[in-house]
Amino acid sequence: MSSVINALNNRSSKRAYLNKPVPRDIQEKILEAAGKTPSGANMQPWVTYAVSDPAMLKKIGDAIIEKMDAGIEHDQFIQYYPVKWVNPYKKRRIVTGAGLYKLMGVDRKDNETRIQMWKDNFRWFGAQTVIFVFTDKANIDEAQGAFIDCGAYMQSIMLAAQDFGVDSCPQGSTTEFGKVIAKELEVPENLALLYSIVLGYADKDAKINTYQPQKVSLQESVTFI
Repeated sequence: MSSVINALNNRSSKRAYLNKPVPRDIQEKILEAAGKTPSGANMQPWVTYAVSDPAMLKKIGDAIIEKMDAGIEHDQFIQYYPVKWVNPYKKRRIVTGAGLYKLMGVDRKDNETRIQMWKDNFRWFGAQTVIFVFTDKANIDEAQGAFIDCGAYMQSIMLAAQDFGVDSCPQGSTTEFGKVIAKELEVPENLALLYSIVLGYADKDAKINTYQPQKVSLQESVTFI
């Protein structure tokens, strides 16, 4: 079986990492491979910041958590999640979240613990490298193609990482605070954050890393004609 199929079948999002950095040369190989991702008109609309500096990651996380504690729900360039959730997507979201909290023994009324678990996103689950993917604002001004291309690019990063024995977790949570991240990284004003991906080496003893959300069947998601 090909390494791509193995990566697709075996990869899952990890939410607890060892204090072990991903070597720079491995990061470069992962991102070089991901850079081969096809894009419309060969735009290659992704602009990537690979951050492994602990002080910078802490600075970004602190800034986001400060916003959260102040009651600010988002400070974003784009709206990632649906404004109006409908089924079956709403149900899948609820089932996935409930399954994770149940595994971790968190009561659905325990808002304090749930908030702390959400904040773990901005402590990068203990990982030492985070890939922040931006695009030029002009690319998404009344157009959506760059979102598709950058999504493919981010999938390529995670599959390539898997091939190098590096675990990952995509983070829609950071999209909600994209402007905060852009400010802390001091990126050019023409860039908008789309997403981030945590890269590292999963803590195999962490209970949370055993969670495997259910995927829909081929029959449910595909129509063959």
